[in-house]
Amino acid sequence: MDIAACLILIVLGIPIYFIWRWIVRKVDVDNTTKKVTVWSATVITTPIVYFMLIWLMFFYYPKYDFNKTSWQTNKGERYELSNNIIDSKMLIGKSKKEVIQIMGDEGNMDTSDDWSYNIGTIPEIGNIDPSNLNITFKDGKVIVVTQR
Repeated sequence: MDIAACLILIVLGIPIYFIWRWIVRKVDVDNTTKKVTVWSATVITTPIVYFMLIWLMFFYYPKYDFNKTSWQTNKGERYELSNNIIDSKMLIGKSKKEVIQIMGDEGNMDTSDDWSYNIGTIPEIGNIDPSNLNITFKDGKVIVVTQR
């Protein structure tokens, strides 16, 4: 473990120690048992809190409702809007012309029934490839919207 991780654990451990001390203070046991309990709980929970924070940094990203301006100006962060597009089914049943009005023209061929919009790289461990929002048409209308 490098020095930075040790320092982070110490910085996290200090408030965690005081939280456990506050929790255990009302327990009716001798002081030695309280001290052992507080220190044990601190040593166990500090790494758990540390890894939870790391997990949040790598796997959590905000999800917003679709906004045409955000979609067109923040192309590298479209993944924040993509779940709303899929979950709300806002494109289902729309024509190709309507999709272009909503999503913009990304150079998709009007003759193709499979369109793709780049949504940026979703923040995940090991993910270095950009993701896409894929739109499938049948008879000129959107039938499926997926993320890949």
